[in-house]
Amino acid sequence: MTTLQSVPALGTHPAAGSLPSRAETREQLSKATYDLLVIGGGILGISTAWHAAQSGLRVALVDAGDFAGATSSASSKLLHGGLRYLQTGAVKLVAENHFERRAVSRQVAPHLANPLTFYLPVYKGGPHGAAKLGAGVFAYSALSAFGDGVGHLLSPAKAAQDVPELRTDNLKAVAVYGDDQMNDARMALMTVRAAVDAGATVLNHAEVTGLRFTRGRVTGAELKDRTTGDEFGVNARLVLNATGPWVDHLRKMEDPNAAPSIRLSKGAHLVLKRTSPWKAALATPIDKYRITFALPWEDMLLLGTTDEEYEGDPGQVEVTEKDTAQILDEAAFSIRDQQLSRDLITYSFAGLRVLPGGPGDTSKAKRETVVTEGRGGMLSVAGGKWTTFRHIGRTVMKKLEQLPGHPLGEDYEPVSALPKRLPLPGIANPNAVAHRLLVDGPAPGPRMAADTAKHLATHYGSLSFDIARMANENPELARRIHPDAPEIWAQVAYARDHEWAETADDVLRRRTTLTIRGLATDEIRADVESMLRK
Repeated sequence: MTTLQSVPALGTHPAAGSLPSRAETREQLSKATYDLLVIGGGILGISTAWHAAQSGLRVALVDAGDFAGATSSASSKLLHGGLRYLQTGAVKLVAENHFERRAVSRQVAPHLANPLTFYLPVYKGGPHGAAKLGAGVFAYSALSAFGDGVGHLLSPAKAAQDVPELRTDNLKAVAVYGDDQMNDARMALMTVRAAVDAGATVLNHAEVTGLRFTRGRVTGAELKDRTTGDEFGVNARLVLNATGPWVDHLRKMEDPNAAPSIRLSKGAHLVLKRTSPWKAALATPIDKYRITFALPWEDMLLLGTTDEEYEGDPGQVEVTEKDTAQILDEAAFSIRDQQLSRDLITYSFAGLRVLPGGPGDTSKAKRETVVTEGRGGMLSVAGGKWTTFRHIGRTVMKKLEQLPGHPLGEDYEPVSALPKRLPLPGIANPNAVAHRLLVDGPAPGPRMAADTAKHLATHYGSLSFDIARMANENPELARRIHPDAPEIWAQVAYARDHEWAETADDVLRRRTTLTIRGLATDEIRADVESMLRK
């Protein structure tokens, strides 16, 4: 096991351009009056804060946990048009999703999104025939202007070459289409960074304990720093409740009689070691409406997802034995048994989809954004899809701009005047970045390993060079955190100094992939916590 030899000597001097301390941020938050206070650091709140700051508003963003610490880092990791929506005739929705997907993967964050080919197997006796699915993937690719190639049918033999674990018994044909995938936690963190670069003030691990009122209107919040216990408050002209599964909890702080506005659906996933290379993902129809995914992701295999109503405490959501059995059973429709051994599972996670309140099957409910205005003027927003995170941020800003009485004032740029495709920090061609990292290694020392260079390039883009410089200046930071993962210790110091990491989970679960690989040992966790305290 490769661990730090002398943790106290590492990363004790934050790099130039490091973040302000938590105490400095708390003081800044408590002294200023903000135009907009966003409560909730999931991607919906982050995107709104980003667009609001770009508009010239004074923006604060707080979250009781880590940024993207709940649902926003528990997705299926896809940027996709939503193939299943074609079944309900939602052609316009699919076209809009494709537009956003292409914008993110081509212009906004090409360093964080990867094109992914999907195989949709058609089995004898399955819920859909080959002709229907062939026409479906053709229409799907047409709505994407054939930017990912033309959806078509493939022979089972060719598909099995690309996915050796594909079950070929009774396999009639395979439909092919293209989408994109990402590391959702990294995408969210880069968007936080974009918001801060635009002037926003942000603080994670800061819990709202109450709301501030002026003449009956919500004008701020009382907060508690979970890392120190310090209590402070924030004043704002307008407060946006973007707390996801907790949105009704905050609405009741505003109005104890507020009726429920949402319902929750749990989506569970499993992460497994791969038994062979996968050159494509599988999207297997389970019934008329549901698809189960098998996605090559972070050198692992991601399986999921479930979709069932959830009525418990959002903070207690977890993967149950029933979830695990369901995911493995559904995956077995199209995947060989050897790849589905429970011994291969390294991690499992569950998130909560926020759906509009009302009756009906959660799997058929629209993934639309719910916006409500409370008695005290607090705007609450929840729901939506990762793929359209930019669009949701713009949509929320438009609603804020149109509020009666113009609580945001008049002195800012309307969101419609902003550039349409603002890039996220680190934008670069990841292949070029990886090449540079390999070529420009330190002259006297060992060159960076190819898997580390690729990992940095596809998770940080051009910001990888800052991490490489830290590793070059301190050989201890150039060492792998674990021999079976590409990450190096410089990433931990970087997460502390530049990415708001406060806990071992912040680093191991969301800023690196150690946890999802099943490699976050007690020893590594202790060393990470030691570095974070420096």
